[in-house]
Amino acid sequence: MENNLEPINEDPFPIKIGIIGDADLDTTISLQDRMEYAVCTPFGKPSDIIIEGLIDGVKCALLCRNGRLHDIMPTNINYRANIWAMRKLGCTHILVTHSLSSLREDIMPGDFVVPNDLIDHTTRRAQTFYDGALGSPFGVCHLPMYPAFCERTRQHLLNAAQELDLATHSKATVLTLEGPRYSTLAENNIYRKWGADLLSMTLSPEATLAKEAGILYASIGLVTNIECWCANQPIATTHEIIYVFKNKVEKLQQVLSKAIANISKEDWSEDILKAKILVCSNFANRNK
Repeated sequence: MENNLEPINEDPFPIKIGIIGDADLDTTISLQDRMEYAVCTPFGKPSDIIIEGLIDGVKCALLCRNGRLHDIMPTNINYRANIWAMRKLGCTHILVTHSLSSLREDIMPGDFVVPNDLIDHTTRRAQTFYDGALGSPFGVCHLPMYPAFCERTRQHLLNAAQELDLATHSKATVLTLEGPRYSTLAENNIYRKWGADLLSMTLSPEATLAKEAGILYASIGLVTNIECWCANQPIATTHEIIYVFKNKVEKLQQVLSKAIANISKEDWSEDILKAKILVCSNFANRNK
């Protein structure tokens, strides 16, 4: 009997990688066929224009989290618009960079960290797209946050950093402060007891929103200073922190470029589907 069934198309799902980082990444990352877009979202404008182009032939979209002039304080960053814009542009992955402050003796300034967990200690930031507001998606999403990051994507960042012989910590818990102030000694001691290894002002709710958008998300951070819990270390000024970051920003760019090249060689169809199913299976809407 003749089989008239057509073969199933098993081509990998095309990937596109969003990159969210600090202002200096805009100048160090080399994008071919560079185009700039002002993206509209139901949640307002993203932090800046989004720059699209190719990195080693891979479609990428770059966004400066605090604006290219670094003129948006952490609380006022429109995290929802940033992530929604990446989703609207078709990004399947988001790789991000963060500057981090250390709460541990073995994590020093200049080290790189690929975190595997987070604590959201912010108080004034929108945490979800499904908030019931006009223009927002209908319903409520009760999103599970374990694991906090896409493990497969995280491993690519870690492998890329290690291939470049960079001092890199493979696991860490990052606590996000509201900012823009730094924390007190008493707060440092509490965070250390909670199990936090590092402090950030921008990881949350960005990581949560990316997961809620069904995007594979992972972070690589640069430790710029030690927090005030350490009596043997002078408290770094903002200018000193910026100096440490600028000295290492090209290394961050190299990690991202290597990770992007390696990610593009693999089939991510199943992971992308699972990320979207996770959102749909935890979505509550009484009208359905």
